[in-house]
Amino acid sequence: MAITKNPLIRYKILDKCFRNPYKNYYFDTLLETVNEALFEITGVEEHIKTRQLRDDIAFMRSPEGWNIELAELFEGKKKIYRYEDLNFSINNAPLNDVEMDQFQSAIQVLAQFEGMPQFEGIQAIIAKLKTDLKITNHEKPFIGFDSSQDLKGIEHFSSLYNAVQNKTPLQITYKDFKTEDPYTYIFHPYYLKEYNHRWFLFGLHVESWKSDWNVAIDRIVAIAPFNVPFIHNDTIDWQEYFSDMIGVSKAEGAVLENVVLHFNQLTGKYMENKSIHETQKHKWINTDTLELKINVILNYELERLILSYGDSVRVVEPQQLKERIKNRLLNGMNQY
Repeated sequence: MAITKNPLIRYKILDKCFRNPYKNYYFDTLLETVNEALFEITGVEEHIKTRQLRDDIAFMRSPEGWNIELAELFEGKKKIYRYEDLNFSINNAPLNDVEMDQFQSAIQVLAQFEGMPQFEGIQAIIAKLKTDLKITNHEKPFIGFDSSQDLKGIEHFSSLYNAVQNKTPLQITYKDFKTEDPYTYIFHPYYLKEYNHRWFLFGLHVESWKSDWNVAIDRIVAIAPFNVPFIHNDTIDWQEYFSDMIGVSKAEGAVLENVVLHFNQLTGKYMENKSIHETQKHKWINTDTLELKINVILNYELERLILSYGDSVRVVEPQQLKERIKNRLLNGMNQY
Protein backbone atom coordinates (compact mmCIF):
# COMPACT_ATOMS: atom_id res chain seq x y z
CA MET A 1 0.00 0.00 0.00
CA ALA A 2 1.32 3.47 -0.83
CA ILE A 3 2.40 5.39 2.21
CA THR A 4 0.07 8.30 1.40
CA LYS A 5 -2.84 5.88 1.58
CA ASN A 6 -2.02 5.16 5.22
CA PRO A 7 -3.83 7.94 7.10
CA LEU A 8 -2.18 7.29 10.49
CA ILE A 9 1.17 8.44 9.11
CA ARG A 10 -0.31 11.70 7.90
CA TYR A 11 -2.17 12.24 11.19
CA LYS A 12 1.08 11.84 13.15
CA ILE A 13 2.83 14.36 10.90
CA LEU A 14 0.00 16.85 11.42
CA ASP A 15 -0.02 16.16 15.16
CA LYS A 16 3.66 17.13 15.34
CA CYS A 17 2.95 20.36 13.45
CA PHE A 18 -0.02 21.27 15.64
CA ARG A 19 2.11 20.80 18.79
CA ASN A 20 4.91 23.10 17.61
CA PRO A 21 4.66 26.50 19.38
CA TYR A 22 7.72 27.91 17.60
CA LYS A 23 6.57 27.75 13.97
CA ASN A 24 3.40 29.10 12.37
CA TYR A 25 1.80 26.47 10.16
CA TYR A 26 -0.69 27.82 7.62
CA PHE A 27 -2.69 25.54 5.35
CA ASP A 28 -0.19 25.78 2.50
CA THR A 29 2.81 25.18 4.79
CA LEU A 30 1.01 22.21 6.36
CA LEU A 31 0.49 20.71 2.91
CA GLU A 32 4.13 21.29 2.01
CA THR A 33 5.36 19.85 5.34
CA VAL A 34 3.24 16.70 5.06
CA ASN A 35 4.40 16.01 1.51
CA GLU A 36 8.06 16.63 2.41
CA ALA A 37 7.76 14.25 5.36
CA LEU A 38 6.12 11.58 3.19
CA PHE A 39 8.95 11.92 0.68
CA GLU A 40 11.54 11.48 3.45
CA ILE A 41 9.78 8.30 4.60
CA THR A 42 9.30 6.72 1.16
CA GLY A 43 11.85 8.36 -1.10
CA VAL A 44 9.03 8.50 -3.65
CA GLU A 45 7.35 11.62 -4.99
CA GLU A 46 3.86 10.97 -3.62
CA HIS A 47 1.83 14.10 -2.95
CA ILE A 48 -1.49 14.54 -1.21
CA LYS A 49 -3.78 17.27 -2.52
CA THR A 50 -5.61 20.12 -0.80
CA ARG A 51 -8.82 18.12 -0.47
CA GLN A 52 -7.04 15.23 1.26
CA LEU A 53 -5.46 17.58 3.79
CA ARG A 54 -8.84 19.20 4.56
CA ASP A 55 -10.35 15.73 5.02
CA ASP A 56 -7.48 14.70 7.34
CA ILE A 57 -7.91 17.77 9.56
CA ALA A 58 -11.68 17.30 9.61
CA PHE A 59 -11.29 13.68 10.66
CA MET A 60 -8.85 14.59 13.46
CA ARG A 61 -11.40 17.11 14.76
CA SER A 62 -14.27 14.61 14.64
CA PRO A 63 -15.47 12.27 17.43
CA GLU A 64 -14.38 9.33 15.24
CA GLY A 65 -10.88 10.81 15.28
CA TRP A 66 -9.43 12.48 18.37
CA ASN A 67 -11.71 15.50 18.90
CA ILE A 68 -8.70 17.78 18.51
CA GLU A 69 -9.20 21.45 19.34
CA LEU A 70 -7.36 24.00 17.22
CA ALA A 71 -6.77 27.51 18.52
CA GLU A 72 -8.36 30.48 16.72
CA LEU A 73 -5.11 32.14 15.68
CA PHE A 74 -4.55 34.32 12.62
CA GLU A 75 -1.70 36.22 11.04
CA GLY A 76 -3.49 38.77 8.92
CA LYS A 77 -6.10 36.71 7.10
CA LYS A 78 -4.09 33.49 7.23
CA LYS A 79 -5.14 30.92 9.87
CA ILE A 80 -2.43 29.39 12.04
CA TYR A 81 -2.99 25.69 12.72
CA ARG A 82 -1.99 24.95 16.31
CA TYR A 83 -3.49 22.99 19.19
CA GLU A 84 -5.46 24.93 21.80
CA ASP A 85 -3.61 22.85 24.39
CA LEU A 86 0.01 22.34 23.35
CA ASN A 87 0.33 19.45 25.80
CA PHE A 88 -2.24 17.49 23.82
CA SER A 89 -1.13 14.82 21.36
CA ILE A 90 -3.00 12.10 19.53
CA ASN A 91 -0.25 9.77 20.80
CA ASN A 92 -1.66 10.20 24.33
CA ALA A 93 -5.34 10.09 23.35
CA PRO A 94 -7.59 6.99 23.50
CA LEU A 95 -7.63 4.79 20.42
CA ASN A 96 -10.00 5.90 17.68
CA ASP A 97 -11.89 3.72 15.20
CA VAL A 98 -9.06 3.70 12.65
CA GLU A 99 -6.48 2.60 15.23
CA MET A 100 -8.90 0.06 16.69
CA ASP A 101 -9.32 -1.56 13.28
CA GLN A 102 -5.56 -1.67 12.75
CA PHE A 103 -4.94 -3.18 16.20
CA GLN A 104 -7.63 -5.78 15.62
CA SER A 105 -5.99 -6.72 12.33
CA ALA A 106 -2.58 -6.88 14.00
CA ILE A 107 -3.92 -9.16 16.73
CA GLN A 108 -5.36 -11.52 14.12
CA VAL A 109 -1.98 -11.72 12.39
CA LEU A 110 -0.08 -12.25 15.67
CA ALA A 111 -2.49 -14.95 16.78
CA GLN A 112 -1.42 -17.11 13.83
CA PHE A 113 2.03 -17.50 15.40
CA GLU A 114 0.85 -18.77 18.80
CA GLY A 115 2.49 -22.04 19.78
CA MET A 116 5.51 -21.71 17.49
CA PRO A 117 8.78 -21.98 19.50
CA GLN A 118 10.44 -18.99 17.85
CA PHE A 119 7.49 -16.83 18.99
CA GLU A 120 7.58 -17.88 22.64
CA GLY A 121 5.83 -15.32 24.83
CA ILE A 122 3.61 -13.95 22.08
CA GLN A 123 0.52 -15.17 23.97
CA ALA A 124 1.19 -12.55 26.66
CA ILE A 125 1.58 -9.83 24.03
CA ILE A 126 -1.72 -10.77 22.39
CA ALA A 127 -3.48 -10.89 25.76
CA LYS A 128 -2.15 -7.45 26.65
CA LEU A 129 -3.27 -5.98 23.32
CA LYS A 130 -6.75 -7.47 23.72
CA THR A 131 -6.97 -6.16 27.30
CA ASP A 132 -5.89 -2.65 26.29
CA LEU A 133 -8.50 -2.62 23.55
CA LYS A 134 -11.20 -3.65 26.03
CA ILE A 135 -10.20 -0.78 28.31
CA THR A 136 -10.50 1.63 25.36
CA ASN A 137 -13.96 0.26 24.66
CA HIS A 138 -14.98 0.88 28.29
CA GLU A 139 -15.17 -2.84 29.05
CA LYS A 140 -13.90 -4.06 32.40
CA PRO A 141 -10.52 -5.82 32.11
CA PHE A 142 -10.11 -9.33 33.53
CA ILE A 143 -6.32 -9.56 33.47
CA GLY A 144 -3.70 -7.31 35.08
CA PHE A 145 -0.22 -6.57 33.74
CA ASP A 146 2.71 -5.36 35.78
CA SER A 147 3.17 -1.89 34.30
CA SER A 148 3.21 1.75 35.34
CA GLN A 149 0.53 3.96 33.83
CA ASP A 150 2.32 7.10 34.99
CA LEU A 151 5.78 6.32 33.63
CA LYS A 152 7.64 9.61 33.45
CA GLY A 153 9.32 10.37 30.15
CA ILE A 154 7.25 7.88 28.16
CA GLU A 155 6.16 10.76 25.91
CA HIS A 156 9.70 10.67 24.49
CA PHE A 157 9.60 6.96 23.68
CA SER A 158 8.21 7.22 20.15
CA SER A 159 10.76 9.88 19.16
CA LEU A 160 13.63 7.86 20.66
CA TYR A 161 12.45 4.68 18.95
CA ASN A 162 12.35 6.48 15.60
CA ALA A 163 15.78 8.00 16.21
CA VAL A 164 17.29 4.56 16.90
CA GLN A 165 15.53 3.01 13.91
CA ASN A 166 16.38 5.84 11.52
CA LYS A 167 19.89 6.44 12.91
CA THR A 168 19.26 10.08 13.81
CA PRO A 169 21.72 11.98 16.05
CA LEU A 170 20.03 13.78 18.94
CA GLN A 171 20.54 16.81 21.10
CA ILE A 172 19.43 15.73 24.56
CA THR A 173 18.68 18.04 27.47
CA TYR A 174 19.07 15.93 30.60
CA LYS A 175 18.74 16.33 34.35
CA ASP A 176 20.22 13.57 36.45
CA PHE A 177 19.73 13.01 40.18
CA LYS A 178 23.02 14.67 41.10
CA THR A 179 22.69 18.04 39.35
CA GLU A 180 20.35 20.93 40.06
CA ASP A 181 20.21 22.23 36.49
CA PRO A 182 19.66 20.39 33.19
CA TYR A 183 22.56 20.10 30.76
CA THR A 184 22.68 19.40 27.02
CA TYR A 185 24.83 17.05 24.95
CA ILE A 186 24.99 15.39 21.52
CA PHE A 187 24.07 11.72 21.42
CA HIS A 188 24.01 8.99 18.76
CA PRO A 189 21.31 6.49 19.82
CA TYR A 190 21.87 2.74 19.34
CA TYR A 191 19.65 0.69 21.63
CA LEU A 192 16.55 0.92 23.84
CA LYS A 193 16.34 -1.27 26.96
CA GLU A 194 13.60 -1.71 29.55
CA TYR A 195 14.43 -2.72 33.10
CA ASN A 196 12.29 -2.63 36.24
CA HIS A 197 9.54 -0.52 34.57
CA ARG A 198 12.03 2.09 33.33
CA TRP A 199 13.33 2.64 29.81
CA PHE A 200 16.97 3.38 29.05
CA LEU A 201 18.61 4.59 25.84
CA PHE A 202 22.16 3.48 25.07
CA GLY A 203 24.45 5.09 22.54
CA LEU A 204 27.47 7.26 21.85
CA HIS A 205 28.01 10.27 24.12
CA VAL A 206 30.13 12.45 21.86
CA GLU A 207 31.90 14.49 24.54
CA SER A 208 33.27 11.42 26.37
CA TRP A 209 33.31 9.25 23.23
CA LYS A 210 31.70 6.51 25.31
CA SER A 211 29.57 4.29 23.07
CA ASP A 212 27.56 2.56 25.82
CA TRP A 213 26.41 5.77 27.53
CA ASN A 214 23.23 5.13 29.51
CA VAL A 215 20.30 7.61 29.32
CA ALA A 216 17.25 7.09 31.58
CA ILE A 217 14.32 8.45 29.59
CA ASP A 218 12.52 9.61 32.75
CA ARG A 219 15.37 12.10 33.28
CA ILE A 220 15.16 13.58 29.75
CA VAL A 221 13.91 17.17 29.70
CA ALA A 222 13.89 17.63 25.92
CA ILE A 223 15.17 16.01 22.73
CA ALA A 224 15.66 17.29 19.21
CA PRO A 225 17.27 15.93 16.04
CA PHE A 226 20.81 17.24 15.51
CA ASN A 227 22.05 17.76 11.98
CA VAL A 228 25.40 15.95 11.94
CA PRO A 229 26.45 12.68 10.25
CA PHE A 230 25.38 9.64 12.27
CA ILE A 231 28.22 7.67 13.87
CA HIS A 232 27.41 3.98 13.59
CA ASN A 233 27.96 1.35 16.25
CA ASP A 234 30.46 -1.18 14.92
CA THR A 235 31.73 -2.57 18.23
CA ILE A 236 28.90 -3.51 20.60
CA ASP A 237 26.59 -6.50 20.21
CA TRP A 238 23.76 -5.41 22.53
CA GLN A 239 22.39 -8.89 23.14
CA GLU A 240 25.82 -9.99 24.26
CA TYR A 241 26.38 -6.75 26.18
CA PHE A 242 23.43 -7.37 28.49
CA SER A 243 23.96 -11.13 28.78
CA ASP A 244 26.57 -10.84 31.54
CA MET A 245 24.63 -8.69 33.99
CA ILE A 246 21.35 -8.00 35.72
CA GLY A 247 19.95 -4.56 34.96
CA VAL A 248 21.61 -1.82 32.91
CA SER A 249 24.65 -0.63 34.90
CA LYS A 250 28.09 -1.75 33.76
CA ALA A 251 31.14 -0.08 35.27
CA GLU A 252 34.25 0.49 33.18
CA GLY A 253 36.47 -2.59 33.37
CA ALA A 254 33.84 -4.71 35.14
CA VAL A 255 34.61 -8.44 35.15
CA LEU A 256 32.45 -11.52 35.54
CA GLU A 257 32.12 -12.98 39.04
CA ASN A 258 30.77 -16.31 40.26
CA VAL A 259 27.92 -15.37 42.59
CA VAL A 260 26.67 -18.01 45.02
CA LEU A 261 23.43 -17.47 46.93
CA HIS A 262 21.72 -19.68 49.53
CA PHE A 263 17.92 -19.49 49.79
CA ASN A 264 15.80 -20.92 52.57
CA GLN A 265 13.37 -23.74 51.85
CA LEU A 266 10.24 -21.70 51.10
CA THR A 267 11.92 -19.14 48.82
CA GLY A 268 14.13 -21.87 47.37
CA LYS A 269 11.07 -23.66 45.97
CA TYR A 270 10.10 -20.39 44.31
CA MET A 271 13.60 -19.80 42.91
CA GLU A 272 13.66 -23.26 41.31
CA ASN A 273 11.05 -22.00 38.86
CA LYS A 274 12.23 -18.38 38.56
CA SER A 275 15.44 -17.75 36.67
CA ILE A 276 17.13 -14.50 37.65
CA HIS A 277 19.80 -14.85 34.95
CA GLU A 278 20.50 -17.03 31.92
CA THR A 279 23.62 -18.55 33.60
CA GLN A 280 21.62 -19.71 36.64
CA LYS A 281 22.33 -23.16 38.06
CA HIS A 282 20.81 -24.42 41.28
CA LYS A 283 20.66 -27.48 43.50
CA TRP A 284 19.43 -28.44 46.94
CA ILE A 285 22.43 -28.88 49.25
CA ASN A 286 20.12 -30.06 52.04
CA THR A 287 16.38 -30.18 52.68
CA ASP A 288 16.33 -26.57 53.87
CA THR A 289 18.76 -24.78 51.52
CA LEU A 290 18.78 -24.16 47.78
CA GLU A 291 22.16 -23.12 46.36
CA LEU A 292 21.90 -20.83 43.35
CA LYS A 293 24.86 -19.85 41.17
CA ILE A 294 25.09 -17.18 38.47
CA ASN A 295 28.03 -15.75 36.54
CA VAL A 296 27.58 -11.95 36.25
CA ILE A 297 29.28 -8.64 36.84
CA LEU A 298 28.60 -6.99 40.20
CA ASN A 299 26.42 -3.90 39.98
CA TYR A 300 23.79 -1.89 41.82
CA GLU A 301 20.86 -3.75 40.29
CA LEU A 302 22.22 -7.11 41.46
CA GLU A 303 22.50 -5.78 45.00
CA ARG A 304 18.94 -4.43 44.88
CA LEU A 305 17.67 -7.79 43.64
CA ILE A 306 19.39 -9.68 46.45
CA LEU A 307 18.12 -7.22 49.07
CA SER A 308 14.56 -7.67 47.75
CA TYR A 309 14.59 -11.23 49.13
CA GLY A 310 15.22 -9.96 52.67
CA ASP A 311 16.15 -12.57 55.25
CA SER A 312 15.38 -15.51 52.95
CA VAL A 313 18.74 -15.30 51.15
CA ARG A 314 22.42 -15.28 52.14
CA VAL A 315 25.35 -14.31 49.93
CA VAL A 316 28.09 -16.96 50.05
CA GLU A 317 30.41 -15.66 47.30
CA PRO A 318 32.12 -13.43 46.30
CA GLN A 319 33.36 -11.85 49.52
CA GLN A 320 33.10 -8.25 48.27
CA LEU A 321 29.42 -8.72 47.40
CA LYS A 322 28.85 -10.41 50.74
CA GLU A 323 30.33 -7.37 52.53
CA ARG A 324 28.28 -4.89 50.49
CA ILE A 325 25.00 -6.66 51.26
CA LYS A 326 25.94 -6.99 54.92
CA ASN A 327 26.72 -3.27 55.17
CA ARG A 328 23.49 -2.30 53.41
CA LEU A 329 21.48 -4.43 55.83
CA LEU A 330 23.28 -2.92 58.83
CA ASN A 331 22.71 0.60 57.50
CA GLY A 332 19.06 -0.27 57.04
CA MET A 333 18.77 -1.49 60.64
CA ASN A 334 20.24 1.81 61.82
CA GLN A 335 17.25 3.61 60.27
CA TYR A 336 15.00 2.10 62.95
